[in-house]
Amino acid sequence: MYKSVWTESCSIKERPPLDGDKRVSVLVIGGGIAGILCAYFLKKSGVDCLVAEGGRIGMGVTAFTTAQATAQQGLIYSDALKKSGEERAKKILEANLWAVEKYRHLAKDYDFDFEDKDSYVYSLEDTRTIEDELAALDRFGVKGELTGKLPLPLDIKAAYRLRKQGQFNPLKLISALADELDIAENTFVRKVEKNVAHTDRGSITADKIIVATHFPFINTSGFYFVKMHQQRSYVAALENGPDLNGIFADQADMGMYFRNYGKYFLIGGGDHRTGKKGGSFGEVENFARTHYPSAQIKLRWATQDCITHDSVPYIGRYSNMLPDVYVATGFNGWGMTGAMVSARILSELITGKESEFAEAFDSLRCSISGKTLCNLGETVINLINPTPRRCSHLGCALKWNEAERSWDCACHGSRFDEEGHLLDNPAMKDTDV
Repeated sequence: MYKSVWTESCSIKERPPLDGDKRVSVLVIGGGIAGILCAYFLKKSGVDCLVAEGGRIGMGVTAFTTAQATAQQGLIYSDALKKSGEERAKKILEANLWAVEKYRHLAKDYDFDFEDKDSYVYSLEDTRTIEDELAALDRFGVKGELTGKLPLPLDIKAAYRLRKQGQFNPLKLISALADELDIAENTFVRKVEKNVAHTDRGSITADKIIVATHFPFINTSGFYFVKMHQQRSYVAALENGPDLNGIFADQADMGMYFRNYGKYFLIGGGDHRTGKKGGSFGEVENFARTHYPSAQIKLRWATQDCITHDSVPYIGRYSNMLPDVYVATGFNGWGMTGAMVSARILSELITGKESEFAEAFDSLRCSISGKTLCNLGETVINLINPTPRRCSHLGCALKWNEAERSWDCACHGSRFDEEGHLLDNPAMKDTDV
């Protein structure tokens, strides 16, 4: 089991599991940052709400994030402007800026190490893409600043800065908010049928259900396994590294990212589609040893991101077939911001309020693209690949991940340990290996 700087610095109080059947107004399935924030917003609105977490709250993907809360997410606004038009692109930007400000506001009441930090996106390839993004921001009244120099050992072609973004300790925030919530830990939801969630410890009936399980697990509706894929990313925490006093990310999908937390300097990268080969820990650690030889690698961990094919999360109704079930997924590596946006949109939809951002993140939108076709092709290849080890999700071939000692599915991103125990969904049970 990995240790991150968050698991090292924060211990969350354990909650009892579900004890028999229960009825609530809203059930939130998943106790990561998205699920906890959704429950917190609903509780503040006076809604009777229960969080059902299959393990311990915060100990899934959230525990291994790099916890950046920033509206600067690659080059998404120029892309959205071209593909979706000005109105939607502007709403996406406004929602992400609001999310950062909401974390800043929460930091007045809760101690979770929130810090204002300038955020930078850089390109190693050209200046045009950076200039296009700056032009999109300027069109929406947001001032970014072009620069050609960064405190990084990289040959930067261009970069831009967005001031007053944020970073924090996500487990400290979950720990603080959880004290105000009704939570059942070690309560793994096996199946959802209309308004009933079935677990090994009883059934939970709810007027509304939110699926905040990172990757949605109800296969017969929504078909999110077609509209997304999963990606691994790797982080090393160094002592005696530089203090960059900012958040830095490559605009390229497989680029590197940097930030500080306390005594640690964090370097991330080595990304690859789950189940495929990539740079992994080796890429990150080799970079650290080459460029920061006096620093020492103290911790390392990996995380998993859901990647949508239009770079925008799916937030809203799970499907037309399940009108009382909602979903928050596909944060594209920017889970802290996406989680906060999800909490606002879903709490507004459930309580019947008008939601100004809901349409921009509509989970029922059509987002078919070339990436979708590639995703389907990957699935077909791995379904017919005659390997003896199969995923318990839809039966795809499993590939051995030597760096992490796990069996990984390239179709939809499920992962299993050496003995076949489930590590990451959408699979819902162990597999034979």
